[in-house]
This record gives sequence, structure tokens and C-alpha cells, in this order.
Amino acid sequence: MADNNGSDEEVDMSEEERVRSGSEEGKGEDSEQSSSSSSSKGDEESDASSDSSGSRSGSASSGSSSGAESDGHEEAGNEGEEEDEPDLFGSDNEDYRRTSAISRLAIPSYPAIARHPNNSNRSNSGRSRSQSGNSNDRGPPLLPLPGSYQQRNFYGSSSGSSIKGGRRPEGLVAELKLSKNEETLSRMCANFQEPCEIACYSRASDGNVYFDDRCLRPFRRRVLEESGIDLNEGFETFVEKREDLECHGFGDLLDCIRNTHIPLGNIHFVTFRNNLNKILGTAYNRTDPWEMGVHRRKNTVYLDVHKLPERPQTKMDRQRTYWGYSFEQVATTDPNEGASEDSRIVDANVEYCAVIRTKLGAHRIIMGAEMDCYENSRDGKKYYIELKTSRELDARSVQYFEKAKLLKYWIQSFLAGVPRIVIGFRNDGGRLLRAQALSTREITQKVKAKNYWQGGVCLAFADEVLCWLYGTVKEDEDYVLQFSPQSNRLELLRADSCPPLITRHVEQL
Repeated sequence: MADNNGSDEEVDMSEEERVRSGSEEGKGEDSEQSSSSSSSKGDEESDASSDSSGSRSGSASSGSSSGAESDGHEEAGNEGEEEDEPDLFGSDNEDYRRTSAISRLAIPSYPAIARHPNNSNRSNSGRSRSQSGNSNDRGPPLLPLPGSYQQRNFYGSSSGSSIKGGRRPEGLVAELKLSKNEETLSRMCANFQEPCEIACYSRASDGNVYFDDRCLRPFRRRVLEESGIDLNEGFETFVEKREDLECHGFGDLLDCIRNTHIPLGNIHFVTFRNNLNKILGTAYNRTDPWEMGVHRRKNTVYLDVHKLPERPQTKMDRQRTYWGYSFEQVATTDPNEGASEDSRIVDANVEYCAVIRTKLGAHRIIMGAEMDCYENSRDGKKYYIELKTSRELDARSVQYFEKAKLLKYWIQSFLAGVPRIVIGFRNDGGRLLRAQALSTREITQKVKAKNYWQGGVCLAFADEVLCWLYGTVKEDEDYVLQFSPQSNRLELLRADSCPPLITRHVEQL
């Protein structure tokens, strides 16, 4: 061999080729921390991680780094020069095998990758460690994960796969994976029959229910020209909605069905509009959880409203809620002439509900829908108006308003055949700045031009859910249907019992 200097140079050159991927990673530890997503970089990281253990073992077999270095130099100095340059990678080259691996670059060291046993034989080629979805010991990501829930591990995608902690939720009967994208749903045609009102009822301030429209208030058109109204006025006397009335609200709908002798022989679903709002909205909103009771009796499925636990309301929360009721008060007039002073008190328990029959796809539906007010058209026909309040829009909030709020407004109005929506825009202090009227049809035209959402996608999604639900539930059995954002699927769970109000209703039919 040549002298010491030549020997070191040859070893460095060969070692550079031998641990090329390792040296690339040694130079690029900072780049690895930046988690590059290019596939070529991912290949280098995967190969280097598997080769690094071999490089470490080669270094260990030649002794400690500093000691092996000095011994190797002394042996090389006593050898003398070789006439022909040897093949450093030849199997019979003992000089090469006695020479320690010397490199100016540190051998990269990676933490062990935690892999699931089912994936141990799979190749990682073409994917970097950051893309593989496996956890490592490098700590949390630089940016928080989207959503308010922890990231989940999915091991397989078959029905009945793990939901939480590798276990199925207790009482799981069936699940519907929300796998169809917007493009697929937009090609599905779900027919929707024009809603038809078949009955109505009113709940008065005394808590009694009357099967008439005495609590329906006419719209006051002048509100569209007014501004500066203080929506805080009357907050001290505000009567909030009673929780027991919320629980018995579905019973009022069933009482109205029986009182007006509405036949249910060919009806597939009986529900409040709120439950259908949730189902249609989930076509685009995958962040808000919800649930509802599902009870099949005499081939009719009753969807009962379930209210999820909420954080305790602050005074500001209660005040914002009041602004909505207060706008309904100022945008309407009292139908009773010569009303007393007490009638001006805002009472959230007073309401008017229309009972509507419609059909989505193959399923006939009867639903109860609370109506805010009405107005007479030029030909004398009565039509309903939906009243909403919203914070005044600015350049930052207009997109969210059109993508999220207008979707909710449209679903709620379209399902019940409400043609007009009046939105009261207020400031942060609760003062009404302006009121704007929109037609339900106009909303779809606005968002279609911006490609935010499609009403047909919501209908197709709901049609698929109702087909799956009606075909899954069994007669005289009780369930809970819930949407869990963590799993991005609908889960049908076994329920212990049926609400007494549904049982009594079925017995009295």
C-alpha cells in the first residue's frame, strides 16, 4: 500500500461510496428535522435508517473510534508500498479488512420506528418516515393537529374495525363509512318532493299545546329599513327555554299527528326537522358530533332528538342567545290586537310548529318544523319566513359566512319549503345594524358560482344515510345513531329502551 497519507485518502474515498446514504443523512440532519415530503428524500431516509445499524456495527467491530484510528495508522506504516492498487472491495484483501472505517462525517443515528406487527413485512420504499403514519420518539409535531381531538390510528378499514383504543364501542350494531366524496355524490340524483303542510300546533306561554296557529306571528316588513335597534332591551325579563319542554317536544308532534288523524301506514320516518338538518349538514360538516334516538314501530322509524352535553353558558353566551330571540320579536308583530304589557316579554318557550309531509328518494317523511313568522303573498297565500341573526360581516368573515352559515340556513329553509330568509346583522354590543332578505333559491345560486357547496350533494348524502338506516334497524328495537368526527363514520348503537312518549303514541294509534 502507499504511505499513511495515501492509505487514509483511499480509505476515505471508498468509505464515502460505501456509506454515501449515511453521509448524506449526516450532512442533512437539519433537513430531516424539517420533514421534507419529496419521495426521493423519503427513499434516502428509509434506506439510511436501515443501513445505519450496519454502519454502527462495522464501526464497533474495529474498536473504539480514537483507539482504532491510531492502531490502524501504525500498522499501515509498517507495511510498505504496494506495486498495484488493490481492489478495496475484494474478498481476499486482508489489508482492507484490517483497516478501520474512518470518515470525517459522523454516522447518522436514528431512533427506532414503532411499526404495527401487521405492517412489519411491508416495504417503506417511496415513502418517508413522516408520511408513513407511524409514531417515533421525536416528540410532537411543530404545528398542532387540526381539530379538537387526538389523532387516531386506523388498523384496517373493514366494518367493525377498531374505534377507540383498538376496541369497538359498546353496543355497536352497524356503521356507515363516509367514503363518498363530493364529486361522487354530485352525480347521484336524489329526488325531493315539495314539502306540504298537513297540520300545525302552538305552545303558549302557559305551557299548554293547542292544535292551531295562535302563536304564529306576522312579519313586520319595516324592519328591513330600520337600524340601531338595541337587541339587549328586555334581557332582564327574558324567559329561557325550559329543559323539560325540550324533552317533551317530540311528544307534542306525536300528539298533533294523532289529533289530526294523520295516517302513518306508508310513512318511513317521523322526526323533527332538526335531525334532518344534522344529517344533510354532515355532507360538508365533519367536525360537529351529534346523535339521535332511532325507534322502529309498525314499520315507521321515529327519530328522537338527543341533546349533547354542553359547557355551562356564561352571561355573554346567554346574551347572544337572547339577541336572536329579541330580533324575532322586533321583526314580527303580536297577532293579538290590544296585547298586554306581559306579551312583550320575550319567552323562548312560545313557539309555532308546522307539520310537514315530504319525500326524499324512496322514503316518505313527516316532520315537525318550528316557524318564526309568515307573510302573505300578492295572491293572498301565506308563506313562511326564517329569521336569523349574525355578526356584521367584514372581509375576513364573509367567506366563513357563505361556506358554513349559509349552508345551515339553506338546509333548514329548503327542507320545510321556506322561500325567504331575513338576516339581522348586529355589532358586538347587540345593536341591530341592518336586516337583509334573501330567497332560498338565491342562496344556492350565490354559492354555486363560488363552488363552496352544492345542495344536491346534501340531498344525495342524506338519501344514502336514510336508505342504510331504514334497511338496518329492526322492528320493535331501539338504537342511537351518532356521528363521531374522530372516526368519520355514522355508528348505530343498541339502546336500552324506547322513550315512553313514543310507546304511548304507538299504543294509541
